[in-house]
Amino acid sequence: MGTGAGTGTGTGPHLGTDGGTGIGIGTAEATDAAPGGGIAAIPGAKSVAAPGHPAGLDDSGDDGPGGGILGRAHRALTLGIISVVSLVAFEASAVNTAMPVAARALDGIGLYAFGFSAFFTASLFAMALAGEWSDRRGPLGPLFSGIAAFGTGLLIAGAAGSMGMFIVGRGVQGIGGGLVVVSLYVVVGRAYPERLRPSIMASFSAAWVVPVIVGPLVAGTVTEHLGWRWVFLAIPALILLPLVVMLPALRTLPRTRPAPAGGVRQVLGSRRCLLALAVAVGACLLQYAGQHPAWPALLPAAVGLALLAPSIVRLLPRGTFRAARGLPSVVLLRGLAAGALVAAESFIPLMLVTQRGLSATLAGLSLTGGGLTWALGSYVQSRPRLEPHRERLMGLGMVLLALAIALVPLALIDGVPAGIVAVAWTIGGFGMGLNISSAGVLLLKLSRPEEAGSNSASLQMSDALGNVTFVGLGGVLFVAFGGGEIAAHAPAAAAASGAAGHSAASAFAAVFATMAVVALTGAVTACRVK
Repeated sequence: MGTGAGTGTGTGPHLGTDGGTGIGIGTAEATDAAPGGGIAAIPGAKSVAAPGHPAGLDDSGDDGPGGGILGRAHRALTLGIISVVSLVAFEASAVNTAMPVAARALDGIGLYAFGFSAFFTASLFAMALAGEWSDRRGPLGPLFSGIAAFGTGLLIAGAAGSMGMFIVGRGVQGIGGGLVVVSLYVVVGRAYPERLRPSIMASFSAAWVVPVIVGPLVAGTVTEHLGWRWVFLAIPALILLPLVVMLPALRTLPRTRPAPAGGVRQVLGSRRCLLALAVAVGACLLQYAGQHPAWPALLPAAVGLALLAPSIVRLLPRGTFRAARGLPSVVLLRGLAAGALVAAESFIPLMLVTQRGLSATLAGLSLTGGGLTWALGSYVQSRPRLEPHRERLMGLGMVLLALAIALVPLALIDGVPAGIVAVAWTIGGFGMGLNISSAGVLLLKLSRPEEAGSNSASLQMSDALGNVTFVGLGGVLFVAFGGGEIAAHAPAAAAASGAAGHSAASAFAAVFATMAVVALTGAVTACRVK
């Protein structure tokens, strides 16, 4: 159930929308829905349009006052955007299914977590880059560059002859994903009048539903009958169609303000880009050092920590890491929730394939129910009568997530049906639906109008940082407890050696137990969100 800006893995039914609230990172025109349906631009950029018409468009468009996102004026662009989001969602759902098979085929179980964290770290930097780029030159450059990078990364990963090259491909995918998601939000800000933005943002969420249901099944079938490589190699060809559909509308996007002076050097040298780059590099170095416990690893560990710690502090609101009451705790809670879920979810298919002998299809399908109950949880929290209890809903959501993660390693016990994972993940998905959407609503409630944009950006950044941090930590724990040596073998081989089977179970249990503790920490943090 991927969270955040569409860069996560799994089956989350939204693309960084916080239930329709947060829609951008680090860009003045990746706007955020303010209370009452208004739009608050992210601070740090000049005003882009008259109030109520940030895109400089007449609300009636070409279709009269009743025209919608599928009216004549917006139909092509809407269909193109939904297609792009659906492809990203399908890839996110498919990766969890194909990753265990790919890692074993490339003899890279020890680097399994890098296949996920490479995507997250690269996308974190790309989000900041896309915001600066869009502000200076408009969204078309980062959008087309992002789609090209995403497709190129898929090709590299699909053709990889080693786990190292596969990880490179995943990193290139992450760059593309980060560029695409932010630039799409800028396109929404420029192309759609204010009255249509809630509808187009709702379509972002809806675009995840079908991939959540069919993604694991399709990816598993392709993996079993054609090979894991085709899960990656087939998608780039599908990217061309939405580009063709959107191109005429994209060419007519209004320029809402003169582009600030500055080229590539100014964009890459911006404060937010440099901080995001430092976090990405630092996280990679720390994860590498953690998976190579020897004296030579102390140097990259020290450098990684020196880059990561001060940069994270500067990217998030003051007081976030001490869980100060109010907004800082909301931002911290988002990172804890996203990180715990994605880190645990990344290892579930690997556990089911290597320890229980499930096919890639069945392992992937075990996560599907979570995507559906996530949508249900998001709906439940939106009921008006529950508004006074929003803080309790967030705490309940984290408790349910912790319970779900704690139930998962029961599948390592021979007498317990593997289906316990599917049951657990429906519980966790409902908890995430309560929590993630509530976080977006509460953040706007706690923000002054002029702060809504920057605070929403911080929420998304916390999401991405949580993914990077806890997926990396999960990889370190997995290797430290012997998973890198054991999980590559078939279940029968592991069972033949009692020590081997115990080591494998310990590696998975260590990951899930740690992430359950992270989720419980989030439940405690939820008591401080107000």
